[in-house]
Amino acid sequence: MKPSDDRLPDANEEEDFGPSRTEKRRNALDILKLAGQLMELPPSRIPKLNLPEDIVDEIGRTRKITAHIARKRQLAFLAKQMRRHGDEAFADARAELGEDRDRQRQEAAHMHRIEAAREKLLEGGDDALGELFDRHPDLDRQHLRSLVRQAKAEREGSKPPHAFREIYRILKELDASAS
Repeated sequence: MKPSDDRLPDANEEEDFGPSRTEKRRNALDILKLAGQLMELPPSRIPKLNLPEDIVDEIGRTRKITAHIARKRQLAFLAKQMRRHGDEAFADARAELGEDRDRQRQEAAHMHRIEAAREKLLEGGDDALGELFDRHPDLDRQHLRSLVRQAKAEREGSKPPHAFREIYRILKELDASAS
């Protein structure tokens, strides 16, 4: 009898079975998420992302579908088409979308800081106004004090927040000029 070539692998030899089923599923879901993000972008930004031509065409076809289930099915098809290309084909798109998210977070944080400063003015009274005037001595004190009074009255009387918005605009301009 001849010894068989079907030998058992040694403990030192490792077989590469490729990505696990979980990894494949995770990658497919990542591509589906990317496809959804690409669909949300304005059509004018798509050509700037250096996407493969067939993907750009498929995005255009998917945008035309309005029925929910059909659109979901078409989005899955778009993701399938995207999986046929390598990850390097979508590196620019991922980088662009990542930068957008970072920029959106920074803008939201900036807006929240201005809103907090406005609330501090409305709730802090003369102390908060004094701090603001110390930092910005060229501010129109009388106008800002009047706006704060009006904003408080608008809030108490459930009126449209005109002065409230004006205070926000002033604080935003001050912040932009300080930067």
